[in-house]
Amino acid sequence: MNTTRRQFLKTVGAAAALPAMPSVVRAQSWPNQVIRAIVPFTAGSTLDVIGRIVADALSQRLGQPIVVENRGGAGGTIGSATVARANPDGYTLLINASAHSAAPAAYPQIAYDVAKDFAAIASFGSVPNVTIVNPTRGIKTLKDLVAEGQRKGELLFSSAGVGSATHWAAERFRIAAGLKVAHVPFRGGPEATMEVVADRVDFACMGTSSSMSLIEAGKLLPLAVSTPQRSRALPNVPTTIEAGFPDSDYTFWNGLLAPAKTPREIINRLYDETRKVLAMPAVIEKLKVQAIEEMPLTPEEFDALILKEIDVNKALVKAAGLKFN
Repeated sequence: MNTTRRQFLKTVGAAAALPAMPSVVRAQSWPNQVIRAIVPFTAGSTLDVIGRIVADALSQRLGQPIVVENRGGAGGTIGSATVARANPDGYTLLINASAHSAAPAAYPQIAYDVAKDFAAIASFGSVPNVTIVNPTRGIKTLKDLVAEGQRKGELLFSSAGVGSATHWAAERFRIAAGLKVAHVPFRGGPEATMEVVADRVDFACMGTSSSMSLIEAGKLLPLAVSTPQRSRALPNVPTTIEAGFPDSDYTFWNGLLAPAKTPREIINRLYDETRKVLAMPAVIEKLKVQAIEEMPLTPEEFDALILKEIDVNKALVKAAGLKFN
């Protein structure tokens, strides 16, 4: 091969490689500025507390601040829409929960596609939802609550918003129990929990993280947890299945996501660093207080779980006879 021919091939090869270079360069230099993480529920909610624990430790590993912003409302879809529209450069992330995969069922007109507009990164774990009542009601078990519903004809329950994990857990339970209920949604878990404390609603199915202190203070009575197994935080509280209601369990996961076109090198870096954070003794202790259970998933497995749940939640809406605009 003559010299001219070799030079020509090198030039063509270099030109062909150019389109891929910007993404690689960005990924190699990332992060070099502040990262924004959107929590689409109010401050003090289960997701917010867990997300801040992980974000604080993750920022130390990455060497850049992670600023957590709360943008609650509409079952998490307002904050999620912000991330869906963000530049996919690794500087805008989403800390979300099971409400993410419920959004297409609860909000058919949302301005983003859950399946296509996000890339899952890492699950922080799952948190048991606990069915809580005001202790002054004299209700001691889940079957007592069902009997109360049958006597009254309808029960009121509060939640952190339409399509939130707290909403879906309650719907799973009421379908299994054959209850007639009325839903009172709020912008976040703390507000919904205080409705039970104030005795303005009959029950709620809240994350243990946001209700444990009130349970310990005797202001709330836990009747059952939504997970298939008992919670380490509430070992004496039965599951909804143990309480006599098959197919009533619900998994409330929490995790980190990014806009769909975020470079894979950044997704993988975030996954690796998040797994290291979740293995840190100090973080483990903080999450233990929040009653979070391990749920290790690769980004690919996390994406697959979300896709599966989209269909499951649409089926739940149909089974529950729920109507959304």
